[in-house]
Amino acid sequence: MSETPSNKLRIAFMGSPDFAVPSLRALVEAGDEVVCVYAQPPRPAGRGQKERLTPVDEAAIELGIEVRTPRSLRNPEEQERFSALDLDLAVVAAYGLILPREILAAPRLGCINVHASLLPRWRGAAPIQRAILAGDAEAGVTIMQMDEGLDTGDMLLSRAVPITAETTGQSLHDTLSLLGAELIVPAVEALAAGTLVGTPQPEDGVTYAKKLERDEGRLDFSRSAIELERLVRAFDPWPGAYFEHDGTRIKVLSAQAFDIGPVSNIPGTVLDPELTISCADGAFRPTRVQRPGKGPMETGAFLRGFPVPPGTVLAG
Repeated sequence: MSETPSNKLRIAFMGSPDFAVPSLRALVEAGDEVVCVYAQPPRPAGRGQKERLTPVDEAAIELGIEVRTPRSLRNPEEQERFSALDLDLAVVAAYGLILPREILAAPRLGCINVHASLLPRWRGAAPIQRAILAGDAEAGVTIMQMDEGLDTGDMLLSRAVPITAETTGQSLHDTLSLLGAELIVPAVEALAAGTLVGTPQPEDGVTYAKKLERDEGRLDFSRSAIELERLVRAFDPWPGAYFEHDGTRIKVLSAQAFDIGPVSNIPGTVLDPELTISCADGAFRPTRVQRPGKGPMETGAFLRGFPVPPGTVLAG
């Protein structure tokens, strides 16, 4: 297989959500030869349940790149089509399909992944949210050589960013999405030059970021206040944090945690007129909330239309 005269590689890009779009655009802007894009198939979305293309699919169409949306890559015919692209490299970013051995082995330099964590911490589906939930001080992006394991391949490049008290799932997603785009171009250039050597992941420090489930956003006041405050930030915008009162689900969009130590009240007890809620350890105060059919509002405004008096015991 020969490289182009400019020493650029023949690349397939494989990704689906918003997170992957900056990496695709960065490769194209750098002049790399992205010959094909693979994305998840269109899926019904919105009230009308009309089929909607993934963000990567839409970006590829805008860029004039062929898009393929197979439902699986285990079909021998799909594997032959992929092999026929005569690739030097595949770049993967939040694609959403398992790459079987035949796909991983087809490009001359294999497949590399833009992964939103500092491997080996947070292998798996939801590293951004799990890092915030765990109270990690930092997150980052690792460019990784893919193998058949779950994010177990050699590390090629990585860079860290801090997680602060203001970091949300959305803000960290956006930061790491752009960071991935910054790292993927020099990674590909170094691969083309033959100067990038992978480092095996250490066995110590491996953690797994399991897929997010919708019901994980329920606020359980038998946990500590700081855990719940992290949950609110981690699950912004999805699946969101909430509690229930009088049969109404109240979304919590932002909150504060107070370290007042263990309290004698039943966890979930409203302690004051500002909706401060007792937890197993400390107290939790929603500062911005939303109830069904209403827009987001500050908690004070919410309480004027939906009173929750002190002494109320809330269900998570």
